[in-house]
Amino acid sequence: MLNMNIDPSDLARGLNDVERKQLPIATVWGLNDTASDVLSHMQSQMDVVFDKPTRFAKNAFMVWRATKATMTAEVKERPSVGARHFLKVQERGGARGQTGLEKLLDSRLNYDGQIVAVVPAAGAKLNAFGNWSPGERNKVLSAVQSQRDSQANSTDASKARSKSRVGYFVPRPGSKLSAGVWKRSGKKGSLTKILHFTTAMPTYDKRLGFYDGAQSVFDNQFPINFARAFQKAMATAR
Repeated sequence: MLNMNIDPSDLARGLNDVERKQLPIATVWGLNDTASDVLSHMQSQMDVVFDKPTRFAKNAFMVWRATKATMTAEVKERPSVGARHFLKVQERGGARGQTGLEKLLDSRLNYDGQIVAVVPAAGAKLNAFGNWSPGERNKVLSAVQSQRDSQANSTDASKARSKSRVGYFVPRPGSKLSAGVWKRSGKKGSLTKILHFTTAMPTYDKRLGFYDGAQSVFDNQFPINFARAFQKAMATAR
């Protein structure tokens, strides 16, 4: 969280009564405009660090606006941002937490091996942001559920029907195929790996630096924004 505050008394020297009356609202406007500049700077940092950051990432922060009572504007996380939001790991570095998808796969699989994390393989379909396609993800979740159900049913007929229906599957531990989700396709049943299962959580270097340069943005922009706001406040003075 970044706090931006100003004591209006520091700005009041040499002002007449009308100017002093308009000073608080001009200060509030200047702070809020500067907080928006800082937020834009932080979002621009994401464009530099990440390849095609999603709206989810860029909307993780918001401006909490100043009022005449607080004289403080803040740029901080939205209330909806959880403690395990991936941007927190990008800021401080270290291992990320387990995702909802990883927990869901673990719960739907009848798998004897260890699944700590999943990572898209070369055969995975990616969306415009470089993330795993939701369409393929849903197909995989449905397929692994069917695979688990077929393994729980001992009849050969049920297994045969499941095998003919499911294009995605998870090989048993000890198979020649590496751990993960595979896709069987084509008349010859060619195999493509979709997801890797890993036994260690991915770790990240500290690299984002949300607030790097934010103080400089404030120092540079507040005088400009305040001067414009003060001019507007004087124009509307009664």
